[in-house]
Amino acid sequence: MTEEKKDLQGSTPNASEPVEENQVPEAEAEHKAETSEGQAPEEVQEQEVQAEDKRDEEGSIVTGLDASSEALAVMQAEDASETPVNEEPPVNRGNSSLWMGISLILAVLLVISLFTNPFAQKDSEKAVATVNDAKITKGQLYDALVKAGGEQTLSGMIDDELIRQEAVKANVQVTDADVKKERDFYITQFGSEDALNQLLAQYGMTNEDFDKQLHKEAQIRKLLEPKVTVTDDQIKSYFDQNKAQFNTPAQVQASQIVVATEKEAKDIISQLKGGSDFAALAKEKSTDTTTKDKGGDLGFFAKDSGTVDPAIETAAFGLKKNDISSAVKTSDGQYAVVKVTDTKEAHTATLEEKKADIKDLLITQQVSTMSTSWLDDLRSKATINNSLTGNAASDETAAEGTANE
Repeated sequence: MTEEKKDLQGSTPNASEPVEENQVPEAEAEHKAETSEGQAPEEVQEQEVQAEDKRDEEGSIVTGLDASSEALAVMQAEDASETPVNEEPPVNRGNSSLWMGISLILAVLLVISLFTNPFAQKDSEKAVATVNDAKITKGQLYDALVKAGGEQTLSGMIDDELIRQEAVKANVQVTDADVKKERDFYITQFGSEDALNQLLAQYGMTNEDFDKQLHKEAQIRKLLEPKVTVTDDQIKSYFDQNKAQFNTPAQVQASQIVVATEKEAKDIISQLKGGSDFAALAKEKSTDTTTKDKGGDLGFFAKDSGTVDPAIETAAFGLKKNDISSAVKTSDGQYAVVKVTDTKEAHTATLEEKKADIKDLLITQQVSTMSTSWLDDLRSKATINNSLTGNAASDETAAEGTANE
């Protein structure tokens, strides 16, 4: 990332926030306060539902697939302005609620963990918490979670099943290489694998969850890609419009050892001149927790990239490969010792070099655009019974949709 990450959840007033585990303790605290005033559990539950309604109106809860898509769309939108000059322009997959939706939000994971059969009356009466003499039952918790996000989440699960069925009918097989290709796409968009992992963690999404989503995206790509046409003229036009973004400026790869005082930095320089290993000293002495375990490695960066401290950047571009700097005072008052480990000359990209990459980007854009209408078409032809919404597509309706195609 090229600048300190903002509070993504607070950066868009209309975006919803993920359902978090601390909402359950908050609900319990409300129960405790209300029960102490003599209210019955049923009254408490009614107030909970009203509170959820209000929060839904204020847009403060992520519910299901669409809201998760919005969150990741925000992530991509923010990173689009931070894309280093040597990287390709990002393709926003967040324009479709299908394309970057998270399969299951925390609410559903919690429900699944609590219920073998959520509609079994006997099981639903079991307490998941007690507050003084009042109990909060599994049924109450389930109802609250369904109210918060059940309908949208179930809709997303229905979409997942429709996609799976289409993949089976088309004999689409997704390999580990396909999933890796999808992951590499996002690594490129967010600048690095570390940056992507930080954003996933910020949104409460594990790598396992993300890989499941990538598997679905690979299915969609394989199902829709045969319907996409990208011409040489489109590729050339895209290259001409974004040529500067494909060029690579001069870069250096550097490592750093950060310490508190200038004396410590000079002592480290003396040890390095005496033959000590830079990476070993970085792991032992550096105070920078981000780079110390990597031997101080900062990776490649260009001038004015904003990815490293300006003083370290200036020092690095004043060194030759394998040179070590003097003590460098950083913007936070600490001192760093910098070593340049590699360099890259500036490079002007050609159309032939980028042709395959651009084609893939344009295919991705078209698949993303098509995915929503394609899924709507699948829904119109399917027989779907949704007990949460009370809506059902009958065999007759599905047949009519097929006949009208």
